[in-house]
Amino acid sequence: MSEVNTDRRQGGWTRFVTARPRLSLLVALVITALAVVAGSGVGDRMGSGGWQDPDAESTYATKALEREFPASQPNLLLLVDSGRRSVDDPAVAAEAKRLTGRLAAERGITGVGSYWQTGSAALRAEDGHQALIAARIEGDEKTAAAVLDRIAPEFRGARGPLRVSVGGPVAVQHEMQSIIQEDLVRAELIALPVTLVLLVMVFGSAVAALLPLGLGIVAILGTDAVLRGITELTDVSVFAQNLTTALGLGLAVDYALFIVRRFREELAGGAEVREAVGITLRTAGRTVLFSALTVAVSLAAMLVFPQYFLRSFAYAGIAVVLLAAAAALILLPAALMLLGHRVNALDLRRLWRSSRRARRKAGATEGAVAGAAGESSAEGAGWGRAAALVMRRAPVFAFATTAGLVLLGLPFLGVKFGTADYHQLPSSAESRVVQQEIRDGFPGGPSGGLQVFTEGTVSAAEYADYRGRIADLPGVMRVDGPVSSGTSGEDAYFTVLPRGEAVGEDAQRLVREIREVRAESAEFSASVTGPAAVLVDSKDAIADRLPWAAGIIVVVTLLLVFLLTGSVLIPIQAVVLNALSLTAMFGAVVWVFQDGNLSGLLGFTSTGDIETTLPVLMFCVAFGLSMDYGVFLLSRIKEEYDRGGDHERAVAFGLRRTGGLITAAAVILAVVMVGIGTSRVTNTKMLGLGIALAVLMDAMVVRGLLVPAVMKLTGRATWWAPGPLRRFHDRFGLSEGEPEPVTDATGATGNGAAPAARERSGVSGFSGVKETETTETAEAGEVAGGDRAGV
Repeated sequence: MSEVNTDRRQGGWTRFVTARPRLSLLVALVITALAVVAGSGVGDRMGSGGWQDPDAESTYATKALEREFPASQPNLLLLVDSGRRSVDDPAVAAEAKRLTGRLAAERGITGVGSYWQTGSAALRAEDGHQALIAARIEGDEKTAAAVLDRIAPEFRGARGPLRVSVGGPVAVQHEMQSIIQEDLVRAELIALPVTLVLLVMVFGSAVAALLPLGLGIVAILGTDAVLRGITELTDVSVFAQNLTTALGLGLAVDYALFIVRRFREELAGGAEVREAVGITLRTAGRTVLFSALTVAVSLAAMLVFPQYFLRSFAYAGIAVVLLAAAAALILLPAALMLLGHRVNALDLRRLWRSSRRARRKAGATEGAVAGAAGESSAEGAGWGRAAALVMRRAPVFAFATTAGLVLLGLPFLGVKFGTADYHQLPSSAESRVVQQEIRDGFPGGPSGGLQVFTEGTVSAAEYADYRGRIADLPGVMRVDGPVSSGTSGEDAYFTVLPRGEAVGEDAQRLVREIREVRAESAEFSASVTGPAAVLVDSKDAIADRLPWAAGIIVVVTLLLVFLLTGSVLIPIQAVVLNALSLTAMFGAVVWVFQDGNLSGLLGFTSTGDIETTLPVLMFCVAFGLSMDYGVFLLSRIKEEYDRGGDHERAVAFGLRRTGGLITAAAVILAVVMVGIGTSRVTNTKMLGLGIALAVLMDAMVVRGLLVPAVMKLTGRATWWAPGPLRRFHDRFGLSEGEPEPVTDATGATGNGAAPAARERSGVSGFSGVKETETTETAEAGEVAGGDRAGV
């Protein structure tokens, strides 16, 4: 076929991305360089909080107390250790008072108080050898972190007869942010070389292996630049950088595997380079675009939540998904145009290939592998045989797999939700040590209780009655205060110390009971804050918006999968099976991180609960990735079903062509997530290891066993849709491939008969022109794809 005729057959998108491949790559290189500059220092502009609802009662009360009573909300604590001396020793007291004065004189510091000023028993350790200096650093997270960086070296360490350690919420958050950034660099140093090795094993060619790695780097750097811009407009959590790295590499690998595999199949079938790129974009490229939309929708659902911790993952996730897809659909085709058949160059497997494998019969072209550690054509056929076996025993596999996944998820029924605190840090972190010393050695620290902020003018008797009714509530150990405002004289607050844990079930119940107590005067109002109140408000905010988030994911997933398949049943199956694939992750999260199993092996401290926002985050990310794999499988099943009309053959074909590919992609993504899971911060460890487990279970158990079993049980009814919806799909639907005949070993064509040559019309989006392709070419592509192209 001539190059002119080939050009005529290319759609507009193909011509756009292949017309100037060198120019496209040069522009991409320039844009990436600019992204490096624009995204530099993005981690320093991110916050380490974001778990609170900004519109909640507890948030309002906290801000009011910070404004009117800064000493009531200390976020900086200096733990003063006098060694063997008493904190009341004259020399110790003199030095401690000097330090207190120095701290009060620092810019940005307010509300300074210490044991040596107030004599408060809550600021003195029970053994008499430690005491506290408490203060508040003014400003937001970034400002507070900058002040802490400036003053901490001036106070930390040996100071005369004292040894001073820095703690408090600001120190905890700042140290958490620093550790996450350090761990992220280490995770990248672990994940990148391991990913490259796996890609070489998957592709066989070092040249092909470098392509997805390059796409991932472009997506990560581009997302950093996007996040840097978003930090100018709103708060962004530093935790989102972990998702950027994981999804950037993982999705780039997914998309590159799918596109490069199809491109090599077309080359092996005799297509010219430009034609192979065009067919790849109209088939695998369309599926990649469709898959990216499904993942982006799952991540976008987190935008409905008010906590900026969750919203940050939506910002990062949407950006990295779209950038990875754009790189795969623009840069990768340009690179393939330039490489052509050299995409198979530098077969590094020769270094370890056995001599027997090297003596394969003449004329056999070696291909890339398509499994977690490599798949030849025989192993590809193995996926087809596995699918046939599953479908022969479909009821058994469907029941056993479903029961096993449900059983693995049972521990989640006992989940307890909590707040992120200093326990997230490694045991050696200074701020954690300080907080632990305060908890274990002080009779009542400066934080942990509930603060009731009151506004309005009431009589002393009415105020005393209101305070007394709160003191009489069950679960109240003591009520301290009130403390009146020194400015207006109308605002005040008092502290309620609950019995038991500061954020336990009893403390949360007490928050709701306090809020139900009302003063008689209509001009008087009260707001409750404190760790338990923040947790109650966070849980309520998530519970209120969770149906909206779930509804967005489910409705859009149903619509997109319908557009892909034209079936009413398959979208429902996709949602149910995707959700079922996450049960092992949620069960493991509770069994390991809440209950503390494997805590010694994994190096974390169990707090007996799970941070409230994490299950939501993990669900959205893991569900999106499951849809990513589901789309790859369904697109090939749909393509084969349209071609031949044989339901079981289509399922076996789809699994044979994508089983190794999906498994390889899942293993590589799991490696990246495990790298993230090596973090010393517990929440990051939970996120990385949990999602790694979810993607492996989805790829190996759900896609390999449950999907073919369920599709066998539903039979040809799988593809049913009512007339109006069928016509809607015929007009607007998408698919990876167009119907085409398949010739079996006897020479008969599937679905009745098909001409030796046919016209095939491209679906709008990538191509709107018709092309002619012979059945012999299709057969050659399929055979060569199995025997030569591998992945």
